[in-house]
Amino acid sequence: MTVNVVRDSSGLEKIILTEPRGSSAQVLLYGGQVISWKNEHGEELLFLSNKALFKPPKAIRGGIPICFPQLGSFGSLEQHGFARNRTWAVDSSPSPLPLANNKSTVDLILKPTDEDMKIWPRSFELRLRVCLGPGKLVLIPRVRNTDTKPFSFTFALHTYLSVSDISEVRVEGLETLDYFDNLNEKKRSTEQADAITFDDEVDRVYLSTPTKIAIIDHEKKRTYELRKEGLPDAVVWNPWDKKSKAIPDFGDEEYKQMVCIEAAAVEHAIVLKPCEEWKGRQELSTVSSSYFSGQLDPLRVLHG
Repeated sequence: MTVNVVRDSSGLEKIILTEPRGSSAQVLLYGGQVISWKNEHGEELLFLSNKALFKPPKAIRGGIPICFPQLGSFGSLEQHGFARNRTWAVDSSPSPLPLANNKSTVDLILKPTDEDMKIWPRSFELRLRVCLGPGKLVLIPRVRNTDTKPFSFTFALHTYLSVSDISEVRVEGLETLDYFDNLNEKKRSTEQADAITFDDEVDRVYLSTPTKIAIIDHEKKRTYELRKEGLPDAVVWNPWDKKSKAIPDFGDEEYKQMVCIEAAAVEHAIVLKPCEEWKGRQELSTVSSSYFSGQLDPLRVLHG
């Protein structure tokens, strides 16, 4: 398979994936980050801030950043780890995954530099497969321990979804679950609502979540379906108005057009022995939402 690497207007190298029905995706080598996913009508499905900085070593605000080897801030490591602001390479031997003999797939790899080993002294190989299909975007991350000792890490696919109006968005599939509230000293609480809706800042880590979550955009009559494997937790985040004004690479009003739903492994760190490999999977797809008596019917999305 031939992978064409082109330069972005910012000078960063990226790969453009297309498929016959007309959808497309763009993947930067910087951060191994998907920054665009458009459907067959050319509509952008991921959120990318108009103020996003494409200047290494800054992380890029939007798309799907890779959070590794940690989510959040702990110890000497930078916020959300370093994978999202390192330059990855095209992986020519993505074994043991089967070869993908089409132009809609790219395999990337990240190995630690000497500088990385100083701040996180573990030898690893982090791989990412990005696969574009009709109405579907699949990410398969893998971490292999190439060290002589076990190590542990947390991980997240920090997915920014584009929505028409955050106040009209419902997230279903996380009701009755426990979550850590990052706005309340990580206090553990239980979700009481029948769906997550937004009228203020939300920053929560939902625990032991189902493999399928529905994000319903009432105004666009569109539902995002997020399926995941190997990533038991889910982060839900929207900064709302006050926090937005304090984020330098984020527009004051942009919180209205985005929501972050992150497939993650946070509560229990992943532990790998030497030569062991962990694999996760996130599949994003879109379906049309149907109205009935003024209400959306998400049941066939969640249980279909």
